[in-house]
Amino acid sequence: MKTLLNIVGAIVICMVLLLVTLRFTGLNPHGDTPGRGSYPGLWLSGDLVTTPVADWSFTDSIQTVKVQTNTWYLIPHSVTTWCIAYNGQLYLATSGAAVRQWPRNVARDPHVRLKIGDQLYDRTLLVVTDPAEREAVLQVRAKKYSQKYPPVGQTFTVYHVKPS
Repeated sequence: MKTLLNIVGAIVICMVLLLVTLRFTGLNPHGDTPGRGSYPGLWLSGDLVTTPVADWSFTDSIQTVKVQTNTWYLIPHSVTTWCIAYNGQLYLATSGAAVRQWPRNVARDPHVRLKIGDQLYDRTLLVVTDPAEREAVLQVRAKKYSQKYPPVGQTFTVYHVKPS
């Protein structure tokens, strides 16, 4: 019994050390496009931006962003997703939200961390429920990703990025 406790204790200590190391080094998601070939990560690493962003149109030249959500088990979950700037505001879009982990995390806790380039932004995501706004954002998305990504006909969940 004492040997078993020693083994379990050593495993717990190793897991804690691993999580502490990952917390400080980050573990960004792998891949630059959502879906196949892209793997989720944990904490995002980069330089935290605390100043407000008045115009997100600088993301027009950026294909995707990383988004870190908060899980119920207290270890972050980060993924790569689509970003769309519309009227100076930033939006995120995902297809298949019902089966993906990060939209479920956002539904429970809308506070997220975004990584754009090497910059981190703490923000809040709100699901876009206005049909006109949603359609306008999806039209901009269709122009931005016209040849490379799935058609607008797919079911997309659109999130508006608000300051935290």
